[in-house]
Amino acid sequence: MTTSTLLRVTAVIALLQFFGHAALFVRARPTHGDAEVTVVAAMKAHRFNFGGSMRSYWDMYFGYGLEAAFICLVEAILFWQLATIAGTTPAIVRPTIALFLVANVAHAILVMRYFFLVPLVPDILIALLLAWSIVISGRAPGR
Repeated sequence: MTTSTLLRVTAVIALLQFFGHAALFVRARPTHGDAEVTVVAAMKAHRFNFGGSMRSYWDMYFGYGLEAAFICLVEAILFWQLATIAGTTPAIVRPTIALFLVANVAHAILVMRYFFLVPLVPDILIALLLAWSIVISGRAPGR
């Protein structure tokens, strides 16, 4: 397995993470009874001045969810581009891979702490593939 191939697989997983996150987040509706509906309604109703703009807690929550999905898309594109570079000089992408490895491990820790298990799976897969990419790129010619 080459660094380039591993990064392309990682890119596909990040892209699937984007589609899953975006679809589930945008389509999510309160399904756990009246208390949840009340919380969401309150988040939408309470508006405040934030940095000169009137926003609600719902705006912040929804905006963060969209931003998180978008970051998965950016990662997928970046990993694909790094795979192209790694095809000729694998060692040159190692620092960037290491940075994203640390970022994905940190994200996985936050997901474990504040969310639930399902979104943790792609984070762990991505982190493992990035770690494997670092090992493989260190062994490749041209390092």
